Amino acid sequence: MSSDTGIPKELKEKLARFDAHLSDLESGLNPILSMTRTEITDELEPVDAAKTDLVSAYAINSLFWMYMNVCGVNPKEHGVKQELTRIQSYMQRVKEVEDKKKAPKLDKGASKRFIRSALWQAAQKKSQGEEGEESQESGPSSESSESQTKRGKKRKR
Repeated sequence: MSSDTGIPKELKEKLARFDAHLSDLESGLNPILSMTRTEITDELEPVDAAKTDLVSAYAINSLFWMYMNVCGVNPKEHGVKQELTRIQSYMQRVKEVEDKKKAPKLDKGASKRFIRSALWQAAQKKSQGEEGEESQESGPSSESSESQTKRGKKRKR
């Protein structure tokens, strides 16, 4: 235990790391915090603007969650828990919208061509099958007539 402040050495090390991480967070957020919301979202697509707003809201509520923990208040019993859950549900909805954009689209023209081609091929096979049956039907009868004429010639001799 440190004699000058009464704070254990391990806790001082954790507090120093926490302070360093907060400083890194602040330096990372400074470019965004120096701009107005309209400057940030003007160049973005609506989905990207929604994602930016959701990330900002989630980050603020997460920081408040940590602040409550530091102050000794249980954040699970506070409204911040519900707010984080609500933001997460909105994030899921945005993700679903993005997935719908990425989903393959049906090309109606190509579908019609495929179906027309398949129906045409089926009709061709059917007509060829009928022609084949007709030739098979006429084939044996013609053979039988030929064999009959040959038999008739043999008898005449």
